[in-house]
Amino acid sequence: MTTATVKTKSNMSALSLVYSAMFAALMMIGANITAFVPFLVVGGVPITLQTFFAILAGLLLGSRLGAIAMTVYMCIGLVGAPVFAKFSGGFGSILSPTFGFIVSFILTAYIAGKIIEKNGKLHSYIVAALVAMVVNYVIGTNLMYVAYKMWAAAPDAFTYKLAWLWMMPPLPKDILLAVLAGIFGHRMSKVLKVRR
Repeated sequence: MTTATVKTKSNMSALSLVYSAMFAALMMIGANITAFVPFLVVGGVPITLQTFFAILAGLLLGSRLGAIAMTVYMCIGLVGAPVFAKFSGGFGSILSPTFGFIVSFILTAYIAGKIIEKNGKLHSYIVAALVAMVVNYVIGTNLMYVAYKMWAAAPDAFTYKLAWLWMMPPLPKDILLAVLAGIFGHRMSKVLKVRR
């Protein structure tokens, strides 16, 4: 292996780490958009831009780096930095009913990246974004339901159906943003030469 090859691999690795850190930072911003528009909270679930950025991380960074970026974001919050929704953080966040969504962002990015690694056409990016969004909703909503039933103070008459009804207000926004993430991700992937 030549010195030039080692240097290129090192540079690509450093650039990939920068991109991963950038998406962890974007997640922090997207999580706290409700600080500026507090009415975007329905049934205790903040309507954020996190799903959009998680999908975009997978589309632009690939499955491995996208998942790493989301894991970094989760770990930063768990060690106490106020990066989760409503500027929350700390290990106690793991007991929050919405923590399942934070966990789901790792798989969301991974799946989005995995799908487009097999096919780089525009329609694949849009399909990958929509599939990843569904994964985010299924995992996050089911874990939220379990949390409310097992340890969180569930509202009166709380049911599995109600948990899904709470997810209906942000759904149109997330579908639209997933499609936009697919289009944007396809265009940007040609600009950002991230090593996958």
